[in-house]
Amino acid sequence: MKIIFMGTPEFAVPSLLKLNNDQQVEIEAVITQPDRKSGRGQKVHYSDIKKKARTLNLKILQSENVNQPDFLAKLRAMEPDFIVVVAFGQKLSPELLAIPECGCINLHASLLPEYRGSSPIHKAIIDGKKVTGNTTMYMDEGWDDGDIIYQQEVEIKEDYTVGDLHDELADRGAELLLRTLKDVKAGEAPRIPQSDSEATFAYKIDKSLGEIDWNQRVEDIYNLIRGVNPWPGAYTELDGRKIKIWESKISDLEDSDFEPGTIIRANHADGIQVQTAAGVLSIEKLQLPGGKKMNVQDFLNGHQIETGNKFTSA
Repeated sequence: MKIIFMGTPEFAVPSLLKLNNDQQVEIEAVITQPDRKSGRGQKVHYSDIKKKARTLNLKILQSENVNQPDFLAKLRAMEPDFIVVVAFGQKLSPELLAIPECGCINLHASLLPEYRGSSPIHKAIIDGKKVTGNTTMYMDEGWDDGDIIYQQEVEIKEDYTVGDLHDELADRGAELLLRTLKDVKAGEAPRIPQSDSEATFAYKIDKSLGEIDWNQRVEDIYNLIRGVNPWPGAYTELDGRKIKIWESKISDLEDSDFEPGTIIRANHADGIQVQTAAGVLSIEKLQLPGGKKMNVQDFLNGHQIETGNKFTSA
């Protein structure tokens, strides 16, 4: 099978490796987003896929717009059986979708039509889902609304962060993707239309998503903290300082009479316990601006936190 692989972030790396290691797959080119400058020194950063493709000595192409005529001509000249897309980051035109003989195949990290969009892994944890999964599908002109080929369910463990779930979905999705390509090539794959009426969406997230609203239930805050770890991170404010909260658990303590956001206990035995709108949250790991992540006991060794102090919006 001759394949053009399109991908950009770390999520796509296991799929690239899986395909590259299979004897039936020939990767003609890897297409990823252009290099970006970031940080104080405006250093040039390669995408995770470009880094991996270089180590594999694969041909790399980059473009701000893969739908331009000259770029399409390069793709046509390769005469691919498939174009495989895993978290690439650009919409494909009808002209591009028509290039591969067997179609454009996408791996998406949700059980479509649930969580179409760019942040399905974050959304599944934030929403408190117990199960999510991967979907392979034939691509069309819309966003994640093509016909489904295969799906696999993945359990979301109680303590999973978005980083944990990301890694499991990426690894298992790579296996599903390879199976999909082989079955499509052999004419043995199903084609199941999605129901638009059942679709939900997971839109692009930014740092503001991590702000903790203490007027929510403890379960919702606990899920938010897991669902933005490691990025963008959950945060709140105490005495004018922005504090990031990286790990927490739902406390066994009963509700107090304090307002949401109030610290009701702060000691080495109990840690930092915070009243929410319903239930008490126990903070396990946190970070001050410019500091390192610390477990709550180490934090309390160097910082005095008083009962009655209140976390507020940053």
